[in-house]
Amino acid sequence: MFSITTFAVAVAAASAASARTFTVKNNCAYTVWPALFTDMGVSTVKPDQPTGWEQAAGESVTFDVPDEWKAGRIWGRSDCDFNSDKPDYLKCLTGGCNGGLLCDGTTGTGVPPATVAEWTLEGDGFQDWFDVSVVDGFNIPAKIDNNVGCGVPSCPVDLNPLCPSELSANYHHADGSAAGCLTACKAGLAPDLQNDPYCCTGTYATGPEACPASGVLYYDLFKDNCPNSYVYAYDEPSGTALWTCDSNLKADYTLTFCP
Repeated sequence: MFSITTFAVAVAAASAASARTFTVKNNCAYTVWPALFTDMGVSTVKPDQPTGWEQAAGESVTFDVPDEWKAGRIWGRSDCDFNSDKPDYLKCLTGGCNGGLLCDGTTGTGVPPATVAEWTLEGDGFQDWFDVSVVDGFNIPAKIDNNVGCGVPSCPVDLNPLCPSELSANYHHADGSAAGCLTACKAGLAPDLQNDPYCCTGTYATGPEACPASGVLYYDLFKDNCPNSYVYAYDEPSGTALWTCDSNLKADYTLTFCP
């Protein structure tokens, strides 16, 4: 007879077999507060991991992620004070979210500027789709490694010292150094925000032909320094924005801050 105990063990084993191992490493010389968000409008499957935590310099955190995780993102927050009387999303200098330390499950996507690692596992074509995005700006260098030889998206260069003042004006550490760098889109630099060639909205929203990289202000600043990152809405024609890995390989992933 197949006992309840045996069934429970079998279910647990199957669950373990259908999960990937994700590791978040903080190689920065300072504390980072990683945040995790799952777009529940795309899939209700999500990791059994807090949506935010504190991670000191040199620390690693490892957790399981379901094979079916889709529209998921992890990013780092900087200079956080969760005892502050500011609104939750402003309790970190960069990357803050609704909810404070634990980002809200429906609205806690993170406030730009933030370097964002994104995944859709077992997506179209039975591929894992993943990238390091600076579409919403940059705050902390980041890289995604894997254990099966697939591509390695990254933005490993600290862009903050290179950032023009009009993109970093509101984001400085206590010592005056830049802490974050918005894109021209997120900085609202276009004359007409309804038809924005930097955000690819309005008359520019039909594709890369209507909204080419050459028309995006400061595109080269981000792409030249972080060529393997996703820089603006239609960056896929660059060939180094969005990365795939055969889902049959069951890749485990490592996100490193300050690689």
